[in-house]
Amino acid sequence: MVLSKIASQSDVSVHSTFASRYVRDSLPRFKMPDNSIPKEAAYQIINDELMLDGNPRLNLASFVTTWMEPECDKLMMDAINKNYVDMDEYPVTTELQNRCVNMIAHLFNAPLGDSEAAVGVGTVGSSEAIMLAGLAFKRKWQNKRKAEGKPYDKPNIVTGANVQVCWEKFARYFEVELKEVKLREGYYVMDPVKAVEMVDENTICVAAILGSTLNGEFEDVKLLNDLLVEKNKETGWDTPIHVDAASGGFIAPFLYPELEWDFRLPLVKSINVSGHKYGLVYAGIGWVIWRSKEDLPEELIFHINYLGADQPTFTLNFSKGSSQVIAQYYQLIRLGYEGYRNVMENCHENAMVLKEGLEKTGRFNIVSKDDGVPLVAFSLKDNKRHDEFEISEMLRRFGWIVPAYTMPADAQHITVLRVVIREDFSRTLAERLVIDIQKVLHELDTLPAKVNAKLVMADGENGKNGTVKKTVIETQREVTAYWKKFVTERKTNKKQIC
Repeated sequence: MVLSKIASQSDVSVHSTFASRYVRDSLPRFKMPDNSIPKEAAYQIINDELMLDGNPRLNLASFVTTWMEPECDKLMMDAINKNYVDMDEYPVTTELQNRCVNMIAHLFNAPLGDSEAAVGVGTVGSSEAIMLAGLAFKRKWQNKRKAEGKPYDKPNIVTGANVQVCWEKFARYFEVELKEVKLREGYYVMDPVKAVEMVDENTICVAAILGSTLNGEFEDVKLLNDLLVEKNKETGWDTPIHVDAASGGFIAPFLYPELEWDFRLPLVKSINVSGHKYGLVYAGIGWVIWRSKEDLPEELIFHINYLGADQPTFTLNFSKGSSQVIAQYYQLIRLGYEGYRNVMENCHENAMVLKEGLEKTGRFNIVSKDDGVPLVAFSLKDNKRHDEFEISEMLRRFGWIVPAYTMPADAQHITVLRVVIREDFSRTLAERLVIDIQKVLHELDTLPAKVNAKLVMADGENGKNGTVKKTVIETQREVTAYWKKFVTERKTNKKQIC
């Protein structure tokens, strides 16, 4: 007699994941499921869905590190269960953070004595670092105004319109007016002269950007410092400078060591830098360094003892992983000055290869500068038939993620594409990207014009009917507004589908 057994739905020991019911049943997306599923099935289902993400190394929109050495990956995984905030339980991890702070402070020429410890802290990124630096400026300004018996309810910060959105967040969250220096066509960073003109007695600091997100350009911190020194002498104020070196802080010391942008300038009181950008660490680490203890008000530092010994803390969050701190220390001692310089030189040279390849097409204007963050920002010389948004969209078919975006006020009629050159972007990839861009251009040339041509035709009809014809800039702004709406709607639709 042959005995047989019918496996129940819950008995999956004899099935492969793809032979089980879990790959044919829909999983809940908004509510936790009632029943458990095998670990193999959970892994496979999630892994399959993640395949639809873009390739991080081909994501040329991001400044964030996408490759590290296997040895560092292992260190990070070994420390993934360590909570960084438990300083008493993990004293060595705390010591590594302090070493990183001091190494970075010396890299930025902080005026420290032989045995003097630097003042700084690790953060989850430059956004948190900027919030902390901004709070220090605000509190110090308020304390001074209170001591002088003056109003302290209307603080402001002067920046360029090219600042990253974290500055707008700080201003809105912590009730500080953001006074922005507008940009203009051909000049896409903060003008130091205009910035100093906007400074008043309520200005808690002027924020300079070392490596604009828009085109990688370094702002002239030295000129800003000199102009502000003169204004402070004339007015009796002591308006300081913060340098947002999120992108450029790990570039300038190695490629442009003679450039004065850091603590060598007397009015620079704090600097933030992203370890997860050109600090060469995976996402999740930033740093903020203060010139001296006097620049960080003591009342902003909290002391706790419920995790063991007395622990000072100055962060916006509490718990966070230790892996990124350990990874930063690994990179600093593994590469050293020589290694970081070699990496940055390679990035710069590959950026020049890409730039030259784009120039040879004869179709683009280069918006970025040769000096600065190694990236190439470029725009079409003629976008009447097809524009930068279409190029960005079509490059995705080759796997490339290249963003197209408009400049801030008053240069919002300018649209650019931007390619960020990271450590893992080789010359071979740069040459391949140029070839694929040429393919996209050739294909676009064979396609009928889209919105641009329709707008131009409509303008022509308006001219015939006696109505006022739009200028080139007005037409370009309409096109840009249309594409921004189009891209936003596509993203919204994708989210709804998920």
